[in-house]
Amino acid sequence: MHPDIQDYHSRQTATDKAICQLLYETICHNLPEAEYKVWHAHPVWFLDGNPIVGYSKLKDCIRLLFWSGQSFDEPDLKIEGKFKAAEKRFTNVEQVNIENLKRWLEKAKNIQWDYKNLIKRKGLLERLK
Repeated sequence: MHPDIQDYHSRQTATDKAICQLLYETICHNLPEAEYKVWHAHPVWFLDGNPIVGYSKLKDCIRLLFWSGQSFDEPDLKIEGKFKAAEKRFTNVEQVNIENLKRWLEKAKNIQWDYKNLIKRKGLLERLK
């Protein structure tokens, strides 16, 4: 585990740490080709420099975010922001459905919008896959 992510986990409550650890292990196992690091203060995974998935601590939960998640056609993922992102929020580790998470991660590999060049394109997103 990257030391910055280990530090991120260590700052969480026991409940949130358990969620983060399960998300981390599942994401790493299912996206072995992805690079990951703490980006904008949260663990994020990238494919070819494009952000794919990450998680963050909100006031009352851990939020799992898929940058292209609105295109996944998954009713359990909720719209987040003005672009194509979608999220799922967890308050305990039992809420994490591993089969759903694996399916979402597979879709994250195959359905991508180009966030890497968002600024260069002046806020216009283009579909990569």
